[in-house]
Amino acid sequence: MSGTDIWAYRTTAGHVPGLDLTGYRVEATDGHIGKIDKHSEEVGDSFLVVDTGPWIFGQHVLLPAGTIVRVEEEDRKIYVDRSKDEIKGGPEYDAHAHAADSGYRERYGSYYEPFYGGPAV
Repeated sequence: MSGTDIWAYRTTAGHVPGLDLTGYRVEATDGHIGKIDKHSEEVGDSFLVVDTGPWIFGQHVLLPAGTIVRVEEEDRKIYVDRSKDEIKGGPEYDAHAHAADSGYRERYGSYYEPFYGGPAV
């Protein structure tokens, strides 16, 4: 998957632009991780914010849209290609810093891009 743009929805994932994904269940490769709290469809900066509930003690995680492999609109589920441990090991999500800090993309990019053949930092 070299050259994958982690900030764009995959054309094969079944994502329909304009579809509100809020509340959809998110499934990692090894099980349920939470529900979508918010999402972005901004070109070149698409992502999900997932409320993990009790799984990571009520934390939220940010997942670049490129991690999504399948959207099941009828079941209201999103499937991502990362495991729970890989997601848990990612940068901590802070809504205030995310809104104010343009460097968040670099932090998430340096963590997620190597999974897709990007540069390791």
